[in-house]
Amino acid sequence: MPTRFRIFPLLASTAALLVISGAATPAEAQFGKKLKGALKQHAEDKAVQKAVEKEDKAIDAVTTGGPGTDSAASASTAPAAGAAAAPAADAAAPPAGGDKAESLKPGEGAWANYDFKPGERVLYADDFTGDEVGGFPKRMEFKEGALEIVEWQGARYLRATSDSKFYLSLPEVLPERFTMEFDYTIPAGEVWISFGNENKRIEFGGDGTTTVYNQDTKITANGQVADNERGKLRKGRVLADGKYVKVYVDDTRVLNVPNADLGRADKILFYTDADVKTPSLFGNFRVAAGGKKLYDALAAKGRAATQGIYFDTGSDRIRPESTPTLKEIGAMLKDHPELKLTIEGHTDNVGSAASNQALSEKRAAAVRQFLIDSYQVDAARLQAKGLGQSKPAGSNDTPEGRQNNRRVELVKS
Repeated sequence: MPTRFRIFPLLASTAALLVISGAATPAEAQFGKKLKGALKQHAEDKAVQKAVEKEDKAIDAVTTGGPGTDSAASASTAPAAGAAAAPAADAAAPPAGGDKAESLKPGEGAWANYDFKPGERVLYADDFTGDEVGGFPKRMEFKEGALEIVEWQGARYLRATSDSKFYLSLPEVLPERFTMEFDYTIPAGEVWISFGNENKRIEFGGDGTTTVYNQDTKITANGQVADNERGKLRKGRVLADGKYVKVYVDDTRVLNVPNADLGRADKILFYTDADVKTPSLFGNFRVAAGGKKLYDALAAKGRAATQGIYFDTGSDRIRPESTPTLKEIGAMLKDHPELKLTIEGHTDNVGSAASNQALSEKRAAAVRQFLIDSYQVDAARLQAKGLGQSKPAGSNDTPEGRQNNRRVELVKS
């Protein structure tokens, strides 16, 4: 806010001098009356000023480009990277989007018709906790534009302040079946995403609209969420299986396209519209391979891992995004009454081994109890076991490894 000249302290000092000097002359008395009026007005002005300053801050947040605009200031107020990473033993709980997920249980609200299930093998994961604020992500490839990492509300995001392009670099070519999740806010324009051919892409609009383009076969499909508030922080999801693609915004499946044929590559290209006044933000990327049915995996190997059961951070509360995976498990147990399972909870090695062990036990027990209560499964068919960080599925030295280690596994008893 601009500097404002203040005269009220000087007036108050003058009033004190008149009192100390004794009786006032008629002229001084007249001045004193005016001074009392000014002091009274000053008291009222102070209250008004506080309200104005509060409103100024809100206005500044909008006129300077919205969330994440001042990276230096936000870096000083948001939690440090170490603090943010501390609860990393959690199954990935998407921070953006949702039908007031904080108060809902699996199967409630819009989540009842939600069918996204993430792949079971994480290929790429990045929340920028290992990067410098103000820099470009080390694990991404810069193409063009103006891009930097900022902190906002305790999380890190990649901010674009001009039309920009960047790549997610994958360790392998995308398989026939894969899923992708990411957070985004786009105050103006849209972001389009290509998986191998720029003429075959998915567009996400800042108002919740989505479009799938396949220029080769002239396919165009459009989807829209009910909430069209532009610039809202949202969760985008893609599930691809061969030519088939489903697209989700927050808790809603907006597109179901059987012949999208998006292509496959070892890079995913993001293009976004943006400028200084309306920057775009992106964060919490996750790309995963696979998606075999749990019963098929159990029949083949006697165990099946899932990344589709989400918990609140540091808690055993199951989030509503878990609905599709829990439905599949419940239906499997109903269709195969002879099947008995041990539900295993696993974590990465972030935090102490004792706390990870305790948390994994609570989470495994929570999943078991949910299946008993919601699907009337005989309790004797289900056992719960927490293994903490003792049975890693991958290296704890990479974000992908840690995500693969944070999982729930089903084991035939």
